[in-house]
Amino acid sequence: MLHKPTVPLLLSCLIGLLFCANVLAKPAHNIRISTLKFGTINWTLQTIINNQLDQENGFNLNITPLASPQATKIALQAGAANIIAADWTWVARQRGTNDYLFAPYSSSAGSIMVPPHSSIHSIADLSAKKLGIAGGALDKNWLLLRALGLKNNISLDQEVKKVFAAPPLLNQLLQQDKLDALINFWHYSARLKAQGYRELINLHDIIHQLGVNRTVPILGYVFNEQWASKNATTIDAFLAASRQASDLLCNSDNHWNAVLPLTRTSDPATQQLLRTNYCAGRVSNFTLDDVQAISDIYSLLAASGGDKLVGSVKQLDPQLFWINHPR
Repeated sequence: MLHKPTVPLLLSCLIGLLFCANVLAKPAHNIRISTLKFGTINWTLQTIINNQLDQENGFNLNITPLASPQATKIALQAGAANIIAADWTWVARQRGTNDYLFAPYSSSAGSIMVPPHSSIHSIADLSAKKLGIAGGALDKNWLLLRALGLKNNISLDQEVKKVFAAPPLLNQLLQQDKLDALINFWHYSARLKAQGYRELINLHDIIHQLGVNRTVPILGYVFNEQWASKNATTIDAFLAASRQASDLLCNSDNHWNAVLPLTRTSDPATQQLLRTNYCAGRVSNFTLDDVQAISDIYSLLAASGGDKLVGSVKQLDPQLFWINHPR
């Protein structure tokens, strides 16, 4: 004879099921990332959100857009952000004061651009020309270009007429023939290329001509070492989601079209060039050989930029890269 379960028994079973569900369902970790409002990293991050890749990988991504790269760095230093995007030169200088770690995600690099029919065909031709420089007097692109000039007995710092300004303004000045040449970040250079402007040399070519024969990452995710030691699994999950998002953007037209408004251009040629350069810069593998190459580049920067660039950190600390840290 079958007996109907009593109410206490049903309650016990229900409580047991809820308990098991709570044990099995691990709470998702929140990741706060601060980004430059119009930075290309937002293409990746928005794709993570659009496709719930954060949820699939066990974390919640919260994005805070800010007005300048410096504002994102302040947010990280103040603890208002867990992660920001920056280049490894800034992280290297922080070591010892703020022990940040760097997980590379892009090798896309800046270029020296000239008008299509310019008489400038080599860095020697830059002498006495008006050169726009994005990123300031200590920008890595400018310092490494100076180092290459010195290798060829050209003192660019003395011989060119330097104009420092914000990247979009510099693009406008070149288009208005108020500059002879321009060093700008990769996506601004891509916009000029789409309009027929010519690349004189890019950062990777400069590095190769200086004797470092490896194409290395330039940009990466930056986070505090102490926070990372407590959240290693979450960081790896975030990096996995970032790679998944990048692959979606590069392999799926639908996913790329979803972030087209973030490119801030309606020109198909410019959009395609931005996508091509973004995808070419994806970092699929990062090894100790890359660490050594970056260390060599840092030594070149230290020699050309001096204390103003590297401060008291004369040699790159290889431990700043996330691959070197135990999970």
